[in-house]
Amino acid sequence: MIISASRRTDIPAFYSQWFMNRLKEGYALIPNPRNPGRLGRVELSADHVDCIVFWTKNSIPMLDKLEQLEAMGYAFYTHFTLTPYGQEMESCLPPKPKLLQAFIKLSKQTSSQRVVWRYDPIIVDADHSISWHIEQFTRMCGELHPYTKRCILSFIDPYKSISDKFRAMTRDEMLAIASGFSEAAQKYDMALYTCAEEIELAEYGIGHAACIDRKWVEEIIGCRITAKKDANQRAACGCIESVDIGVYDTCTHGCLYCYATSDRKTALGRLRAHDTRAPMINGYPKGNEIVTDRTASSKKIKQISMFQEEF
Repeated sequence: MIISASRRTDIPAFYSQWFMNRLKEGYALIPNPRNPGRLGRVELSADHVDCIVFWTKNSIPMLDKLEQLEAMGYAFYTHFTLTPYGQEMESCLPPKPKLLQAFIKLSKQTSSQRVVWRYDPIIVDADHSISWHIEQFTRMCGELHPYTKRCILSFIDPYKSISDKFRAMTRDEMLAIASGFSEAAQKYDMALYTCAEEIELAEYGIGHAACIDRKWVEEIIGCRITAKKDANQRAACGCIESVDIGVYDTCTHGCLYCYATSDRKTALGRLRAHDTRAPMINGYPKGNEIVTDRTASSKKIKQISMFQEEF
């Protein structure tokens, strides 16, 4: 079983102690996003969990827990979103130089293979032109290339909750970005991918990524796994199945483009009330919920010999 921690919130930034407590307790409860009266119970022992995929914009609160996480027998890698936007777009993040150093520390504590840089989302407007993005991406490639091997980019999706703030990019704009980003990525020997994008950018050396990718997971855990496409994601998404243990409306980074926090007041209230001992990020069950076992068994097939050229 692969644990996603989490597309719905930033667990490393806000709930890292809760997460470690859940691993020690051996399970977590997850409210159904569409029906909070239904809870999923997920066993979190190392025997069940093949790999943990973290998603974060601020790994600092998690850094002192990584050694313990590895000692407990868990394999993991991290998607770290680091953009050049300022407080006009990401109002409550720490200063970007501090986050850059957090990225570097995370890579040094784990490895460049286990940290994926996300330049996500790309927004083109009066304050953020195509040339600005290319300039910023090139600069950031120069800073990050020793500490990661992959960068995943995506273009803004004007979800219903944010459609009044941002417009979709045109095809020509996407191609111009792809051309400029590709040149920078090649200069710094960084693999470049898109996330859940239908546009084909292969001519620029940009492939389609699966953020929870079978091959990446196999490389990290040293085993083949059985894996199906995640039917709960968008059609263009190539991710394999995982269990997400996050809760919507619990992230307080304050990003204008966020799809996971629709009500900042709710998110702030939940963070203030958060109990690191609770089975859910947002507290304890009331007692009248329907609880369903969502635990999946290990997907490992066999150990890979170091002498086999499997990858």
